[in-house]
Amino acid sequence: MKHSNYSVPSVYVAACAGIAIFGVIMLALGAIMTPLTERIPQAVTLPQYLSVGIIIGTIFFGPVVDKFGYKWLLIGASVLALAGLIGLANCGQMMALRICMILLGIGGGILNGETNALVADIYEDPKRGKMMSIMSAFYCVGALCWTLACSFIADYTIPLTVASVLIGCFILYFCVIPFPKAKPQGQIAYTESIRLLKYPMILLFAVVLFFQSGLEAISGNYTAKFLTDNGVSMSAATLALTLLTVGMLFGRIALSLLMEKVRDIVLLSGYLMVALVGALLMYCAGADSYLPYVSTVLLGFGVSATFPVILARIGSAFSWVTGSAISIAMFLGLCGNYSLNFLAGRTFQQGNQELFPLFLVGAVVVMLAVLPVATRVSSRFVDKRKSL
Repeated sequence: MKHSNYSVPSVYVAACAGIAIFGVIMLALGAIMTPLTERIPQAVTLPQYLSVGIIIGTIFFGPVVDKFGYKWLLIGASVLALAGLIGLANCGQMMALRICMILLGIGGGILNGETNALVADIYEDPKRGKMMSIMSAFYCVGALCWTLACSFIADYTIPLTVASVLIGCFILYFCVIPFPKAKPQGQIAYTESIRLLKYPMILLFAVVLFFQSGLEAISGNYTAKFLTDNGVSMSAATLALTLLTVGMLFGRIALSLLMEKVRDIVLLSGYLMVALVGALLMYCAGADSYLPYVSTVLLGFGVSATFPVILARIGSAFSWVTGSAISIAMFLGLCGNYSLNFLAGRTFQQGNQELFPLFLVGAVVVMLAVLPVATRVSSRFVDKRKSL
């Protein structure tokens, strides 16, 4: 499939590569948290700096891509991610590590939002949701490759170096292919993005994304730490973290197969029920059972549908400002990334690790409560737009 100025398959490959980089970013700390905190105890608070960067990148990208297009922002975000990973491998001071985390987060926030907006732009309904689900599976591929590498290689600087080289190759690919042109409009206006907040559909779905993003963040960053603090060996805890990603990968593959056969919100509700079971099992996870593995697989599977389903709905409903609409929804959602990371970090610092499963359960329960309301409001909004 070829458009006037770009090839859809080539651009889709670029989007998959970008989201795979984001997968590495999101689990970059989780897989190395234990050895890193043994060397630098204060490193337990680093995830909150990653979250700050992700929030900045997420709110920044939308109006910029709508005005200037995707190509150079995608390249710039990848360069920031590359700089953050190189710094994480080579820096030993907390201030330098904080800066690296913010750079890594800004790059990741842009990559996450931009790749979703890009796929929402190059595909139409009903194919849009399916293709976004397949692309999001590459998030899991990146995260899985990262956690597996850290499982088998004791010196975490080696996987960081390899990941940096691969990102460099992706950047070269982004440089040589054409991307969709910018959407005709005036100057960059963040006030126009803010005006999207008047739509209840965006606000309600943003609440769901708030807790989804926070849940993904703390499960990726603190699951291994929680398990090792409860007597699970480091190798077993890293395997459990890997299975979290495996569960998410299979969940998104299944989602791509089911999206055209089952109503998206029904699918999402079922997925969240699976996540709730996984979160409850985390209470029973211990060194002498297989429950950590079952818990993380179910949790990963259960949370895998939220972003693809909701962002596809928003991209379809606000097709004239895809980047800005997805940007503002993800910005509000990713505030949960920072908030829950902050709470979890403080909880672990104070020695209250036993509260960690409560964060997981609470997040899923809130999503299940808000989702039906958001769905009704979304359907009314879409019906009203069609009648105009």
